[in-house]
Amino acid sequence: MRRKNLNNLRKTIVEAAFHSGEGHIPSALSILDILWVLYGGVLNVSPKSCQSISRDRFILSKGQASLGLYAILSEKKFFPKREFKKFGSYGGILGGHPDMNKIPGVEASTGSLGHGFPMAAGVSLGLKIQHINAKVYVLIGDGECNEGSVWETALIAAHHKLDNLCCIIDHNHSTDRALKVDDLEEKFRSFNWKSLSVNGHDQLEIKKALMTKHPGKPLAIVANTIKGHGIKIMENNPAWHHKAPTREELSQILQELI
Repeated sequence: MRRKNLNNLRKTIVEAAFHSGEGHIPSALSILDILWVLYGGVLNVSPKSCQSISRDRFILSKGQASLGLYAILSEKKFFPKREFKKFGSYGGILGGHPDMNKIPGVEASTGSLGHGFPMAAGVSLGLKIQHINAKVYVLIGDGECNEGSVWETALIAAHHKLDNLCCIIDHNHSTDRALKVDDLEEKFRSFNWKSLSVNGHDQLEIKKALMTKHPGKPLAIVANTIKGHGIKIMENNPAWHHKAPTREELSQILQELI
Protein backbone atom coordinates (compact mmCIF):
# COMPACT_ATOMS: atom_id res chain seq x y z
CA MET A 1 0.00 0.00 0.00
CA ARG A 2 2.83 2.40 0.86
CA ARG A 3 4.48 1.85 -2.54
CA LYS A 4 1.17 2.48 -4.32
CA ASN A 5 0.60 5.68 -2.34
CA LEU A 6 4.07 7.00 -3.11
CA ASN A 7 3.77 6.08 -6.79
CA ASN A 8 0.51 8.06 -6.95
CA LEU A 9 2.37 11.05 -5.53
CA ARG A 10 5.18 10.55 -8.05
CA LYS A 11 2.58 10.57 -10.84
CA THR A 12 1.17 13.84 -9.51
CA ILE A 13 4.64 15.40 -9.45
CA VAL A 14 5.64 14.25 -12.93
CA GLU A 15 2.32 15.20 -14.54
CA ALA A 16 2.44 18.68 -12.98
CA ALA A 17 5.94 19.22 -14.39
CA PHE A 18 4.87 17.88 -17.79
CA HIS A 19 1.88 20.23 -18.11
CA SER A 20 3.76 23.30 -16.85
CA GLY A 21 6.99 22.57 -18.71
CA GLU A 22 9.14 23.08 -15.63
CA GLY A 23 10.01 21.72 -12.19
CA HIS A 24 12.81 20.04 -10.25
CA ILE A 25 11.41 16.51 -10.29
CA PRO A 26 14.44 14.50 -9.01
CA SER A 27 14.88 16.76 -5.97
CA ALA A 28 11.21 16.33 -5.12
CA LEU A 29 11.49 12.55 -5.42
CA SER A 30 14.57 12.21 -3.22
CA ILE A 31 12.73 13.73 -0.23
CA LEU A 32 9.34 12.06 -0.72
CA ASP A 33 9.86 9.28 1.85
CA ILE A 34 11.07 11.82 4.41
CA LEU A 35 8.04 14.05 3.92
CA TRP A 36 5.68 11.05 4.00
CA VAL A 37 7.01 10.11 7.45
CA LEU A 38 6.99 13.66 8.78
CA TYR A 39 3.39 14.33 7.77
CA GLY A 40 2.31 10.78 8.59
CA GLY A 41 2.37 11.23 12.35
CA VAL A 42 5.59 12.96 13.42
CA LEU A 43 4.56 16.57 12.86
CA ASN A 44 1.90 17.92 15.18
CA VAL A 45 0.14 19.91 12.47
CA SER A 46 -2.97 19.56 10.32
CA PRO A 47 -5.10 21.75 8.05
CA LYS A 48 -7.20 22.67 11.10
CA SER A 49 -4.22 23.49 13.33
CA CYS A 50 -1.87 25.15 10.82
CA GLN A 51 -2.49 28.57 12.40
CA SER A 52 -2.13 27.37 16.00
CA ILE A 53 0.83 28.89 17.86
CA SER A 54 1.59 25.50 19.41
CA ARG A 55 1.83 23.61 16.10
CA ASP A 56 5.03 21.98 14.93
CA ARG A 57 6.66 23.69 11.95
CA PHE A 58 8.26 22.25 8.84
CA ILE A 59 10.41 24.42 6.57
CA LEU A 60 11.61 23.21 3.18
CA SER A 61 14.85 25.13 2.84
CA LYS A 62 15.69 23.50 -0.52
CA GLY A 63 12.67 25.20 -2.06
CA GLN A 64 13.34 23.89 -5.57
CA ALA A 65 11.97 20.54 -4.34
CA SER A 66 8.59 22.19 -3.85
CA LEU A 67 6.66 19.63 -5.89
CA GLY A 68 7.43 17.00 -3.27
CA LEU A 69 6.04 19.19 -0.50
CA TYR A 70 2.99 20.15 -2.57
CA ALA A 71 2.19 16.49 -3.24
CA ILE A 72 2.25 15.69 0.48
CA LEU A 73 0.31 18.78 1.56
CA SER A 74 -2.36 18.03 -1.01
CA GLU A 75 -2.53 14.41 0.11
CA LYS A 76 -3.05 15.64 3.69
CA LYS A 77 -5.89 17.97 2.57
CA PHE A 78 -4.13 21.31 3.10
CA PHE A 79 -5.34 22.32 -0.37
CA PRO A 80 -7.26 20.56 -3.20
CA LYS A 81 -5.46 18.44 -5.78
CA ARG A 82 -6.94 20.50 -8.61
CA GLU A 83 -4.30 23.15 -7.85
CA PHE A 84 -1.72 20.95 -9.56
CA LYS A 85 -3.39 21.69 -12.90
CA LYS A 86 -2.25 25.30 -12.43
CA PHE A 87 1.28 24.55 -11.22
CA GLY A 88 3.65 27.22 -12.46
CA SER A 89 0.86 29.30 -14.01
CA TYR A 90 0.00 32.94 -13.33
CA GLY A 91 -3.37 32.11 -11.77
CA GLY A 92 -2.19 29.25 -9.57
CA ILE A 93 -0.92 29.17 -6.00
CA LEU A 94 1.79 26.56 -6.68
CA GLY A 95 5.04 27.98 -7.99
CA GLY A 96 8.51 26.61 -8.57
CA HIS A 97 9.35 27.66 -5.02
CA PRO A 98 6.89 27.55 -2.08
CA ASP A 99 5.11 30.78 -1.09
CA MET A 100 3.83 31.02 2.50
CA ASN A 101 1.43 33.80 1.53
CA LYS A 102 -0.40 31.65 -1.02
CA ILE A 103 -0.18 28.01 0.04
CA PRO A 104 -1.85 26.62 3.17
CA GLY A 105 0.64 24.64 5.25
CA VAL A 106 3.78 26.33 3.89
CA GLU A 107 5.65 27.92 6.78
CA ALA A 108 8.30 29.91 4.87
CA SER A 109 8.87 31.24 1.37
CA THR A 110 12.12 29.57 0.35
CA GLY A 111 14.23 28.84 -2.68
CA SER A 112 17.30 31.03 -2.25
CA LEU A 113 19.52 28.31 -0.83
CA GLY A 114 20.85 28.77 2.66
CA HIS A 115 17.92 30.90 3.85
CA GLY A 116 15.38 28.39 5.17
CA PHE A 117 17.74 26.89 7.75
CA PRO A 118 18.41 30.24 9.49
CA MET A 119 14.65 30.91 9.44
CA ALA A 120 14.06 27.59 11.17
CA ALA A 121 16.64 28.36 13.84
CA GLY A 122 15.04 31.76 14.43
CA VAL A 123 11.60 30.20 14.80
CA SER A 124 13.03 27.59 17.21
CA LEU A 125 14.65 30.28 19.34
CA GLY A 126 11.44 32.32 19.34
CA LEU A 127 9.42 29.32 20.53
CA LYS A 128 11.98 28.71 23.29
CA ILE A 129 11.80 32.31 24.47
CA GLN A 130 8.00 32.14 24.58
CA HIS A 131 8.06 28.76 26.36
CA ILE A 132 5.96 27.19 23.59
CA ASN A 133 6.32 23.43 23.45
CA ALA A 134 6.56 22.92 19.69
CA LYS A 135 9.21 21.52 17.39
CA VAL A 136 10.72 22.86 14.18
CA TYR A 137 11.90 20.58 11.39
CA VAL A 138 13.87 21.89 8.44
CA LEU A 139 15.04 20.03 5.33
CA ILE A 140 18.15 21.24 3.54
CA GLY A 141 20.11 19.85 0.59
CA ASP A 142 23.70 18.65 0.51
CA GLY A 143 24.44 21.20 -2.18
CA GLU A 144 22.96 23.82 0.09
CA CYS A 145 25.61 22.85 2.64
CA ASN A 146 28.09 24.75 0.44
CA GLU A 147 26.49 27.94 1.77
CA GLY A 148 28.21 29.67 4.70
CA SER A 149 24.86 30.56 6.24
CA VAL A 150 24.26 26.84 6.90
CA TRP A 151 27.30 26.57 9.15
CA GLU A 152 26.70 29.92 10.82
CA THR A 153 23.24 28.64 11.70
CA ALA A 154 24.66 25.34 12.96
CA LEU A 155 26.90 27.30 15.35
CA ILE A 156 24.09 29.54 16.57
CA ALA A 157 21.63 26.67 17.08
CA ALA A 158 24.14 24.70 19.16
CA HIS A 159 25.09 27.80 21.17
CA HIS A 160 21.45 28.40 22.12
CA LYS A 161 20.87 24.68 22.83
CA LEU A 162 17.92 24.51 20.44
CA ASP A 163 16.76 21.01 21.26
CA ASN A 164 13.40 21.83 19.64
CA LEU A 165 15.14 21.98 16.24
CA CYS A 166 15.76 19.09 13.83
CA CYS A 167 17.66 19.57 10.57
CA ILE A 168 17.30 16.85 7.95
CA ILE A 169 19.94 16.87 5.22
CA ASP A 170 18.92 15.39 1.86
CA HIS A 171 22.26 13.82 0.96
CA ASN A 172 21.52 12.83 -2.64
CA HIS A 173 25.06 13.66 -3.83
CA SER A 174 23.84 16.25 -6.30
CA THR A 175 26.72 18.52 -5.33
CA ASP A 176 29.52 15.96 -5.68
CA ARG A 177 30.60 17.10 -9.14
CA ALA A 178 31.00 20.69 -7.94
CA LEU A 179 32.13 20.45 -4.32
CA LYS A 180 31.99 17.36 -2.13
CA VAL A 181 30.70 17.89 1.39
CA ASP A 182 32.17 14.59 2.68
CA ASP A 183 31.05 13.36 6.13
CA LEU A 184 28.08 15.55 7.02
CA GLU A 185 27.21 13.50 10.10
CA GLU A 186 30.64 14.17 11.59
CA LYS A 187 30.57 17.82 10.50
CA PHE A 188 27.34 18.50 12.39
CA ARG A 189 28.63 16.55 15.38
CA SER A 190 31.71 18.77 15.43
CA PHE A 191 29.36 21.76 15.69
CA ASN A 192 27.95 20.18 18.88
CA TRP A 193 24.77 18.74 17.37
CA LYS A 194 23.34 15.32 18.05
CA SER A 195 24.00 13.76 14.65
CA LEU A 196 23.15 10.49 12.88
CA SER A 197 22.72 9.04 9.40
CA VAL A 198 19.84 7.05 7.90
CA ASN A 199 18.71 5.47 4.67
CA GLY A 200 16.52 8.28 3.36
CA HIS A 201 14.17 5.82 1.66
CA ASP A 202 13.64 3.51 4.65
CA GLN A 203 10.60 4.94 6.36
CA LEU A 204 10.97 2.95 9.57
CA GLU A 205 14.57 4.08 9.88
CA ILE A 206 13.59 7.70 9.20
CA LYS A 207 10.86 7.63 11.84
CA LYS A 208 13.14 6.07 14.44
CA ALA A 209 15.73 8.79 13.81
CA LEU A 210 13.11 11.54 14.12
CA MET A 211 12.12 10.12 17.52
CA THR A 212 15.72 10.33 18.81
CA LYS A 213 16.05 12.16 22.13
CA HIS A 214 18.50 15.05 22.01
CA PRO A 215 18.24 17.13 25.22
CA GLY A 216 20.28 20.31 25.17
CA LYS A 217 21.30 19.91 21.53
CA PRO A 218 19.71 20.33 18.09
CA LEU A 219 19.36 17.15 16.03
CA ALA A 220 20.89 16.59 12.57
CA ILE A 221 19.73 13.64 10.46
CA VAL A 222 21.76 12.94 7.33
CA ALA A 223 19.35 11.15 4.98
CA ASN A 224 21.25 9.24 2.32
CA THR A 225 18.98 9.38 -0.71
CA ILE A 226 18.89 8.78 -4.45
CA LYS A 227 18.12 11.80 -6.58
CA GLY A 228 15.09 10.90 -8.72
CA HIS A 229 14.28 7.90 -6.54
CA GLY A 230 11.47 5.72 -7.90
CA ILE A 231 11.83 6.61 -11.59
CA LYS A 232 14.68 4.74 -13.25
CA ILE A 233 15.49 7.19 -16.06
CA MET A 234 15.89 9.99 -13.51
CA GLU A 235 17.84 8.23 -10.77
CA ASN A 236 21.25 9.90 -10.33
CA ASN A 237 20.96 11.37 -13.83
CA PRO A 238 22.14 15.03 -13.87
CA ALA A 239 20.31 15.65 -17.16
CA TRP A 240 17.02 15.59 -15.23
CA HIS A 241 18.01 18.19 -12.62
CA HIS A 242 15.53 20.75 -14.00
CA LYS A 243 13.73 19.13 -16.90
CA ALA A 244 10.12 18.40 -17.78
CA PRO A 245 9.39 15.09 -19.51
CA THR A 246 8.34 14.89 -23.12
CA ARG A 247 5.04 13.16 -23.93
CA GLU A 248 6.92 9.97 -24.77
CA GLU A 249 8.95 10.12 -21.55
CA LEU A 250 5.80 10.79 -19.55
CA SER A 251 4.15 7.69 -21.01
CA GLN A 252 7.21 5.60 -20.12
CA ILE A 253 7.32 6.97 -16.57
CA LEU A 254 3.61 6.46 -15.90
CA GLN A 255 3.90 2.88 -17.13
CA GLU A 256 6.71 2.30 -14.61
CA LEU A 257 4.60 3.74 -11.78
CA ILE A 258 1.59 1.45 -12.28
